[in-house]
Amino acid sequence: MISLKEVLETIDMLSLQHLNIRTVTLGISLLDCIDTDFKKMGNKVKEKIISKAENFVKIADSIGRKYGIPIVNKRITVTPISVLLSPFSTSSNTGDVENKGVKLAQILDSVAREVGVDFIGGYSALVQKGMTPADKALINSIPNALSLTEHVCSSVNIADTKSGINVDAAILMGETVKKLSELTSDKKGIGNAKLVTFANAPPDNPFMAGGYHGIGEHECTLNVGISGPGVIRSVVEESKGLDFRELSERIKKAAFKITRAGELIGREIAKELNVKFGIIDLSLAPAPFAGESVAEIIEAMGISSCGSHGSTLALALLTDAVKKGGTMASSFVGGISGAFIPLSEDLGMVRAAERGSISIDKLEAMSSVCSSGLDMITIPGDTPSETITAIILDEMAIGIFTNKAVGVRIIPVPGAKPGDVVEFGGLFGKSVVIPVKKFGVMEFVKRGGQVPPPITSLKN
Repeated sequence: MISLKEVLETIDMLSLQHLNIRTVTLGISLLDCIDTDFKKMGNKVKEKIISKAENFVKIADSIGRKYGIPIVNKRITVTPISVLLSPFSTSSNTGDVENKGVKLAQILDSVAREVGVDFIGGYSALVQKGMTPADKALINSIPNALSLTEHVCSSVNIADTKSGINVDAAILMGETVKKLSELTSDKKGIGNAKLVTFANAPPDNPFMAGGYHGIGEHECTLNVGISGPGVIRSVVEESKGLDFRELSERIKKAAFKITRAGELIGREIAKELNVKFGIIDLSLAPAPFAGESVAEIIEAMGISSCGSHGSTLALALLTDAVKKGGTMASSFVGGISGAFIPLSEDLGMVRAAERGSISIDKLEAMSSVCSSGLDMITIPGDTPSETITAIILDEMAIGIFTNKAVGVRIIPVPGAKPGDVVEFGGLFGKSVVIPVKKFGVMEFVKRGGQVPPPITSLKN
């Protein structure tokens, strides 16, 4: 049992800088809402979410104030919406199914506003080994669904270590990213900040845009995403001259204490809501504010600019130490549990891009050790869809061959060229448009089909 005394000791022992709980996420199953009458199903979805989440934000804020640790985001995840579209997928008019998907997205958006959460995730499909008509309809509807809503997030899992990579789905996702960028061109393509393509997507991820409530989860579950880049950076800055083993030990101890605080708060919120406590996601999540940067932790280790030689090892050591410390502090660790390295949302990463030390190739290399993938990558708006597909496929390969959860959240910025600075505002911050290779990949991508799973997936 975690006591208040432990949390207060943790706060006293740490030089706290911007310690917060990045998100508490309420997962809600919508399986009992499925109905062949679409109007009835929409009403059931709305009533179910409101009944479970009407007091969620109030309770979370109250408990955050009680312990003096802010909870930045309150979010909801739901059953993948492609499952709810299945009863209608026999329709000969595929456009009708897509329209129903958009209407469900609008219902989710309305409910999110009503209960006061920041985002609602689960406009999702799991297509790592093939697509049902409902899955394909959902993917085709994503550009309209996300451009017409504010709070809805979407994810599509197109690969996993046991199944390989669904290249046909990757092609669709490249086209979807382009269409969504065009539909939100008045906002610099920001619609793609709410869309992620995944490999090995975890069913209990509390972070957006990749969160959804897995089929095998409880009826209702509370998952927590901790944070604390500022705390870890302080530890690193106070550890100058120490060798890597000692540095790792200090990061582990700090991560242990941050996680203990997160688990206490998560369990108390779950108890107040009368739902199951799920997992702690140990990911270090940056924000576009001073002191909230993962890139600055890497630089504090002795690298003059994040992305320079040595950055992959620095990130690997950081991620490993946070996982080791956090795992000892929590009864259940889940989600992504890595370190996020978004190009935007991290002021240190933006400065590194402006200096030229960060490239898409370096971010891809770093993603192989941190379980987050290519996140919030801004690229020129004229990038062809097949190039986007190839970028997605490269990251999916890293995911299935390392057995990691990785995602691609990429934003072609209409009218932008390499080096342009793009201001998104809020938690999305600003970013620098980075170049992509202009060599042709069409002949490679259009092969389509399924990339077989790696031999390392055979564990039985």
